[in-house]
Amino acid sequence: MPPLQHDDVTPYGLEILGQSACDSRHTLPLMAGEVRAGFPIHADAELDRVLDLTEHLIPHPSASYFCRAKGDSMVGHGIYDADLLIVDRSLAPVTGDIIVVALDGELTCKQLGQWHGQPALLSGNPEYPPIALRGVACETWGVVTHNIHSHRRRGR
Repeated sequence: MPPLQHDDVTPYGLEILGQSACDSRHTLPLMAGEVRAGFPIHADAELDRVLDLTEHLIPHPSASYFCRAKGDSMVGHGIYDADLLIVDRSLAPVTGDIIVVALDGELTCKQLGQWHGQPALLSGNPEYPPIALRGVACETWGVVTHNIHSHRRRGR
């Protein structure tokens, strides 16, 4: 599948918005050291270098795209409603990967796994049963490499 461009419309009626990731580079300062999520440490923050998030998060920009997660089927995998997903179409999915697939005319995000010894799409929420893939036509749209979860919604 060729890389999606900013004016492309997919077969599922989705319009790719914004500029190509190849054209956008923004560096931000990277602090030296770590920020502990447990006991606090001395706050002697100094800048180490700059970090280009595109380079860090998107190694294959011409084969990658962003999409928004919708729903609660992947909460057990840390993907919540409205999270921003980074999807790489150049990677071949392997068992355990979170993938975006076209299934029955709709796009869905699930974990590639096994169910009753057969390939299946697994949710991260027990409310959603596995989807067996044997005999089901589906098209892989890429492997989710990162998800960006906002702790503060826009406008707040």
